[in-house]
Amino acid sequence: MNNKLGTILITGGAGFIGSNLCEHFLKRGYKVRVLDNFSTGHRHNIEHFIDNSNFLLIEGDIRILADCNKAVEGANYVLHQAALGSVPRSINDPITTNDVNVSGFLNMLVAARDAKVKRFVYAASSSTYGDSESLPKVEDKIGKPLSPYAITKFVNELYADIFSKTYGLETIGLRYFNVFGRKQDPKGAYAAVIPKFVIQLMNHECPVINGSGDYSRDFTYIDNVIQMNELAMTTNNVDAINTVYNTAVGDRTNLNELVGYLKEFLAYYDSNIANVETKHGPNRAGDIPHSLASIEKAKDKLGYIPTHKIKDGLKEAVEWYWNNLK
Repeated sequence: MNNKLGTILITGGAGFIGSNLCEHFLKRGYKVRVLDNFSTGHRHNIEHFIDNSNFLLIEGDIRILADCNKAVEGANYVLHQAALGSVPRSINDPITTNDVNVSGFLNMLVAARDAKVKRFVYAASSSTYGDSESLPKVEDKIGKPLSPYAITKFVNELYADIFSKTYGLETIGLRYFNVFGRKQDPKGAYAAVIPKFVIQLMNHECPVINGSGDYSRDFTYIDNVIQMNELAMTTNNVDAINTVYNTAVGDRTNLNELVGYLKEFLAYYDSNIANVETKHGPNRAGDIPHSLASIEKAKDKLGYIPTHKIKDGLKEAVEWYWNNLK
């Protein structure tokens, strides 16, 4: 058993991003353990790891400090992905969102501090930019949050900064910009837009775009996110820690363009999809009109070079959905 590289605790490891991180680091030769309560994650995302001697699943809840302490014991690194995502979910239920994303986050920081982990890398969010209209988004210029979810992710950054300064815990926050890719759940009321549209188009159903379709996002493929987590976890650059980074591509695509790309790539498998019509609904509360990241800080401090632009990632994601969910 190769454990020279160390042990990584991935919270929310049964989720979309977390399970992809598990797969990557197990292949790298790390010991990986997961803490998950399966509120949004899925067992099928990690079932093929269960028999791996370097993998350990701990069923528990980050809102329970004892579960956090148990999970982090002996870990060298924490990749904290556990959270309740979705702006609409936070608007509908701000209390639970706060309990998980703030109280749970604080529990994990305390547990990581007490266990003396080397570094705590956590999923921050582009929602922290709030009502700032400046483009591209630069890490040190943010606006006021536009949703309870955005507030919780900003509070995470504040807590991480305090734990770095007060307790010496190395922290790095990764502000994810609209991550998509294999294993992302297309089902449920709060499904992300790309897998939701893919499944609708595969079923010849009309995707519904919120608003005119002019809203744009810096859609970021999962492989870019994995790279950023690895760089953040392993960097030896002292100037690169105890800060936050945009985790994105540095390019934006509006929703009308997105649906056009999805139709194009799905039509390779089913030509009828090219003729599926698109419908438009009202804008969604709490949504920002445009999102575009500057990735210069990540390039400079971490050596980040994104491997997948939007169309590269969509081609791979569409292939995965077609082969796994058709």
